[in-house]
Amino acid sequence: MWGLRSIRQTILTLVLFATYLGIGALAHDSHFSLLWALCSTLFVWAGPAQIILITTLGSGATIVQSAIAVTVSAIRLFPMVVSVLPLMRLPTTKRRELYFAAHLTAVTLWVECHRFLPQVPRERRIAFVNGLGFGLVSVCLTANTVGYFLAANLTQTLGAAILMLTPLSFLFSTARNSREVADVVALALGVLLYPIAAKMDSGLDILVSGLVAGTIAYGVHWWREVRA
Repeated sequence: MWGLRSIRQTILTLVLFATYLGIGALAHDSHFSLLWALCSTLFVWAGPAQIILITTLGSGATIVQSAIAVTVSAIRLFPMVVSVLPLMRLPTTKRRELYFAAHLTAVTLWVECHRFLPQVPRERRIAFVNGLGFGLVSVCLTANTVGYFLAANLTQTLGAAILMLTPLSFLFSTARNSREVADVVALALGVLLYPIAAKMDSGLDILVSGLVAGTIAYGVHWWREVRA
């Protein structure tokens, strides 16, 4: 219950609600059923991946093609899972106890875990994360439903603006949680390198800018550790 109550302590809950209003509306406009939209939120649980899934299937792509596109977009979540799970594990923790938490780990949960977990006793962290994740999913399912039925009154411009709230909120939340020099270097370089990477027109602009910025930031961290 502690984790569930924590959804009231983060502004990202409101951002997610607004974002999933847009996803619900997008699913409606792409002629998917409400049940399909809700299932995509439950099983995919990543806003950008859901947008990719809806737009690719809606444009006539095959299920295999859409699955590949969603999988590629989900690779970005792997480092987040790897960084969050060790914060919850005990020597006696069984692997199956982490499955639900691993599924729930998306950008929002990752950001808030690094903010909340240091205040939570380690033996209660798995339950806390499960509660927080369940609460966020419930908020998004509600937003999906509302957005689906409001789709007729949601203009395309407003829908696009709502979807933009998510990356902007993640950027500001990451900046707020950047405490190490390496964190600041990675974030600043990522922002600066993205326009350059976007000119490559490869579709991998975020991946390229993030990889280069992260590698340089790690080099800066290693250099500072050696000199210390």
